[in-house]
Amino acid sequence: MEETIYYGALSLIPAILAVGLAFWTKNVIISLLTSLYVGVLIIANWNPWLALQDMFSNHLFVDFTGSSNAQTVIMMSFVGGFVALIEKSGGAKAFAASLAKKVKNRATAQTCTWLGGLAIFFSDSGNSLILGPIFRPILDRLRVSREKLAYILDSTSSPVCILIPVTGWGVYIMSIIAEEHENLGISASDSTTFIQAIPYQFYALLALLLIPLIAMGKRDFGPMLKAERRAVEIGLSPEQIAQSSELGVEETETKATAWNMIVPLVVLFATIFIMFIGWGFPTQNIPGSKIRVALTSGYFLATLSIGIMVIKQGIMKFNEVVDTWVGGVKKMAGILAIIVFAWGVGSVCSALGTSQFIVDKTIGFLSPSLVPFVLFLIGAVVSFATGTSWGTMAILLPLGINMAVSFEVSEIITIAAVLSGSLFGDHCAPISDTTVMSSMAAECSHIDHVKTQLPYACLAAAAAAVGYLIIGFTQFTAFVALPIAIAILVVLYLIAVKLWGGKAE
Repeated sequence: MEETIYYGALSLIPAILAVGLAFWTKNVIISLLTSLYVGVLIIANWNPWLALQDMFSNHLFVDFTGSSNAQTVIMMSFVGGFVALIEKSGGAKAFAASLAKKVKNRATAQTCTWLGGLAIFFSDSGNSLILGPIFRPILDRLRVSREKLAYILDSTSSPVCILIPVTGWGVYIMSIIAEEHENLGISASDSTTFIQAIPYQFYALLALLLIPLIAMGKRDFGPMLKAERRAVEIGLSPEQIAQSSELGVEETETKATAWNMIVPLVVLFATIFIMFIGWGFPTQNIPGSKIRVALTSGYFLATLSIGIMVIKQGIMKFNEVVDTWVGGVKKMAGILAIIVFAWGVGSVCSALGTSQFIVDKTIGFLSPSLVPFVLFLIGAVVSFATGTSWGTMAILLPLGINMAVSFEVSEIITIAAVLSGSLFGDHCAPISDTTVMSSMAAECSHIDHVKTQLPYACLAAAAAAVGYLIIGFTQFTAFVALPIAIAILVVLYLIAVKLWGGKAE
């Protein structure tokens, strides 16, 4: 609290600078590094020499070596090697060609990508990085924009994970709830509270429902409509062609079949779920660290399986397999740099008290009926500014639970509002790691992804916000409140396409 009072409005500078520079320069790494240094400069009392040392010693080095962050870096490296090998071997292309026979139009392709996102519920990062290489060639062939693919990947990653108790998200959230319940003497279990809050997580549910609504409605609006029309008329933009060459792995004509994709994926999922079951799934919660262990182990064994297959089939030699895998790891360097710098910005915002400053300036006027609505808005602002939903939840969940007790309002609805706001801000933030990974997996410009996704995310957020306003004053049950929120989303979508939208064709 003392840090928040001391830094005051200055605590907002790094977050604002990161977002503003990202849009202006279109270079996320430079934007993050600049905002990180400026934030550390504030902490160091504007001493540039001390700020330089502090940036590395107390932020980048510390953030990089944190247990969960180090696990993420290692996992992402294995993912990069796996994806490169799948693409180079021709397995992804053969699988896409096989699947493409059943996918005949743009709406079906988008819906299938959405269903794939729902199926991969155990990892927000794994979602994008598994589905991207599979569906990218299908959507390219049917002239669906890379921006639309990135939007679908991003909107089925965190929004799915935050609804499932056994994911790292669920475990993390329940741990915060359990601590506050113990502090306040609340007897309800953290898992029961989390599960009861699921139907009130309006933003996650509406963001997921908006995808098939747009796909089947066959109408887009805003920057996404422009991207879709470009895709229909000319296909990939020159920038996307260049990015595909830079990030992708050149595929060769091989004897690969769809099984070259199916077998490694079966190995991947089997490894993950065997480990989950060994750790007590589905009756016991699995810590986030173990989930990352399962994912990394799965990618490792899946890589071995595809390597053995392509060597046995005569598609690649042993040295080619190793070189391709190493090349895939190297190609992750750019995305890992962005993620590490984003962690740095998040940590410096935490040191400056950015989240607490925003909270302190916005909660003084609350009435009980407005608690869910205002906490949703605060969560959105804080999460967007810092690029982290987890950090936002760590600040706002204890505050929200205490407010629910003090104001005598529903704890379950209050928790859901905090989770929804935190997710919305993170979903839109240019400096969010899941946002970055989605644009990378779709091989489209990161800034273009942010610009095209933002209006759609705001549509779901607007419907969620109205839903929290209504439920705050009426205390409707989820069986009444959720259908109302869905109806609001449909109406807002129809209005948006009427005023600013149209068909891509």
